[in-house]
Amino acid sequence: MPTQLKYNTSIAKNTDLALIVPPNRVAQLPELQPEEAEYVQQQIQQEDRQITLNRYTQRIYIIVMLEATTEAARHETLRQAGYTLLKQLRTDKVAELTILNKTDSDASLYLAEGLYLSNYQYQKHKTKDAKPSPLQSITIADEGISEEEVQELANLLEAVYKTRDLVNEPHSHQTAVQLSEEFVALGHEAGFKAEVLDELQIQTLKMGGLLAVNQGSEDTPTFTIMEWKPENAQNAKPYVLVGKGVVYDTGGLSLKPTPQSMDYMKSDMAGAAAVAGALYAVAKNKLPLHVIGLVPATDNRPGGNAVAPGDVITMHNGMTVEVLNTDAEGRLILADALSFAQKYNPELVFDLATLTGAAMRAVGKEGMVAMGTAGDEVMQQLKESGNAVHERLVEFPLWDEYKKYMESDIADLKNIGGADAGAITAGIFLQHFTNYPWVHLDIAGTAYLHGEDTYRGKLATGSGVRLVYTFLRSKINK
Repeated sequence: MPTQLKYNTSIAKNTDLALIVPPNRVAQLPELQPEEAEYVQQQIQQEDRQITLNRYTQRIYIIVMLEATTEAARHETLRQAGYTLLKQLRTDKVAELTILNKTDSDASLYLAEGLYLSNYQYQKHKTKDAKPSPLQSITIADEGISEEEVQELANLLEAVYKTRDLVNEPHSHQTAVQLSEEFVALGHEAGFKAEVLDELQIQTLKMGGLLAVNQGSEDTPTFTIMEWKPENAQNAKPYVLVGKGVVYDTGGLSLKPTPQSMDYMKSDMAGAAAVAGALYAVAKNKLPLHVIGLVPATDNRPGGNAVAPGDVITMHNGMTVEVLNTDAEGRLILADALSFAQKYNPELVFDLATLTGAAMRAVGKEGMVAMGTAGDEVMQQLKESGNAVHERLVEFPLWDEYKKYMESDIADLKNIGGADAGAITAGIFLQHFTNYPWVHLDIAGTAYLHGEDTYRGKLATGSGVRLVYTFLRSKINK
């Protein structure tokens, strides 16, 4: 069961509390006895930022909120505090926690966010030694926040959980067909439509990139179209989200080495999962926006019919591509989907993909690489949304000079450039399949982590869901 996030300003007696307090107001807190307030003040002077009071029938956790240089930094500090607090809650075996905010801000939302995301676990395939977290529910008791705000956050964080579950699922249990079935189930639950195209329909659409990557597989590809179109949609032209859905990537005939390369390639569909997660949050919160999600899905294997380095394929838009490296497969399936997106005459298109090691090497696990043709205003708004949820962006250029890197001797394009600017040349390749405002998000460094990283956790992070949702929400006319 996922963590419950609730709103209730009525606090039951002996409920375990998390009090968010400014350091100069501890003495005035009616929730504390004088000797408790004195003790807390002493701990604050010793620079403790999280203080526990054990009343035996009740625990009170004091979270000291300090000044920050920016509002975004303050919010992130509170998320981090939620991660630290969860460790103590697990030690104390706290099942239910109520957050009470004693500051002049909306701090409880961000502490709850950090707690909720930190409390995620993936234990589906454990038959023994599973240790479920004792924390089952988080209640916000803050009269300065509405119940609607809490419910919106709860739906968004549940979407992150759903996304993490999809990415953590091993390929033995998640083929392209099974992934598309999960998308349909999420649509039923959240209220968006999901249509799954099979291999024959994909052939009819002449999606040569998706078909080529799938050639070595024994499993069929899918192309899923998800759509949220409420009657009160404010945008005449839809926002389109495209996600890379490589459910397992061996590299094809350009076989990846192991370890630490092929081992975790079940996560190569994290972009697809993020698209579904964002649609889930949009639909659950009933945003008045028309949003479409497109996911080409397949695995990439070195089977007998596998596409070979040097082969030439014809894409959905009719362009020919010389495939010089079969491990540069994500851009091939994304290109078909980006070309298909033109039929919607979109307002803006995002693609999300674990696309290049070059992006991960450039900015590590601390941020995403972004590039595109949507213009400075959109990119700035996207960066602001990223800062707001601490899913930060580093913009790379798409200068015309990079187009030379992708020129082929025998086809319209080749699918890799040289050793330099690998993340950018991947974006340049994708740009050839767009004729609308477009942003490419390379989430290779942030989507899947091999060690625990605060509230992002270990393994799948759900990267991109909160960013895209926050950006889309900012487009609503109040």
